[in-house]
Amino acid sequence: MTLFEELKRRGLIAQCTDEKEVERLINDEKVTFYIGFDATADSLHIGHYLQLSIIARMQKAGHLPIVLLGTGTTMIGDPTGKTDMRKMLTVEQINYNAERFRQQMERFVDFSEGKSILARNGDWLMNLNYIELLRDVGVHFSVNRMLTAECVKTRLAKGLSFLEFNYMIMQSYDFLHLNREYSCQMQLGGDDQWSNIIEGVDLVRRVEGKKVYGLTFTLLTTKEGKKMGKTEKGALWLDREKTSPYEFFQYWRNVADEDVIPCLKMLTFIPIEEIEDIENNIDSFGINNAKEKLAYEMTKIVHGEKDAEESLAAAKALFGEGGNIENAPITEISADELTDGAVQVVDLLVKTGIAPSKGEARRLIQQGGVSVNGEKVAAPNAAVSENELREGVMLKKGKKIYHRAILK
Repeated sequence: MTLFEELKRRGLIAQCTDEKEVERLINDEKVTFYIGFDATADSLHIGHYLQLSIIARMQKAGHLPIVLLGTGTTMIGDPTGKTDMRKMLTVEQINYNAERFRQQMERFVDFSEGKSILARNGDWLMNLNYIELLRDVGVHFSVNRMLTAECVKTRLAKGLSFLEFNYMIMQSYDFLHLNREYSCQMQLGGDDQWSNIIEGVDLVRRVEGKKVYGLTFTLLTTKEGKKMGKTEKGALWLDREKTSPYEFFQYWRNVADEDVIPCLKMLTFIPIEEIEDIENNIDSFGINNAKEKLAYEMTKIVHGEKDAEESLAAAKALFGEGGNIENAPITEISADELTDGAVQVVDLLVKTGIAPSKGEARRLIQQGGVSVNGEKVAAPNAAVSENELREGVMLKKGKKIYHRAILK
């Protein structure tokens, strides 16, 4: 089985600028390609992981990835998928975030000499002369064509700043620069980047007279088309301090039944034949066993085998299947958070991240969706005593969300 065929069978490929030639290059040549990562936060999230897993697959097949940290494009902000303008970050914040990205990427990408190239587009974008850019690059862009791009159209109704309108030009210039500097032949990215990618392909053709290629991958969405990776605390982060290994495990253990097989195919490195066998025999294999396999594999890839084993043991303990409950996520409560020797359950729910706000916590309690140490909480003003906290209490939301709270 060729790499291109495997990517298709896994449901990863969305669009190509020239499918036959892209397939030939991926299967028969050593391709230099790039994927960009704008440094908008101090941690990668699960959407980034999908791109990193693509890099790993391509790298294993002998291709040369350019991992591009967007220290320049982050100064502008990609309007794709956004209803409002992104928060403006300082150069110092962007460089810090980019370094955090690099550290986390080392788990997925081989950065040893000759195996990959790590670049930062601030190194060239920040030094551009605006008039020269307009004359040498801007002349090749049609405003009419740019306005038809989905990422632009969705923002026009609420207002698209001139700053953001330049993002497509900057990203396209990246492809031109990387082609000149490293003979980069292909840009890869999520399917929401299609408009930006084809503009870059066109720019290289117009300026250098070379044919280069674009390839986009399926976005990580549910069957309803909603982006995956949203939790009670926000994004599903790869940083264990933002999303603990247990929370990460539980996210995948709790995905909808219809999303399990697509996630196994797209995100894990389990042989595709094995996944297709599970898919074809899901009734005998068991949907919950498939979810557990997904959760274990994803946690092992992102956090390591030890965390995967501990998260699995904690999940089994909490669901009455035996195992070590000590591995459940824990939040420590300080003594100064107590009032008259107790703390309200509402405050615990917010502190542990089970509920995003006190209002939501009260609503959950009123709907009968919260229990403490196995006892349903009936009153919104219910509290847990200092002595109970010393022993540690187990908070539960619904049937699947657990969290321990204990006094420091």
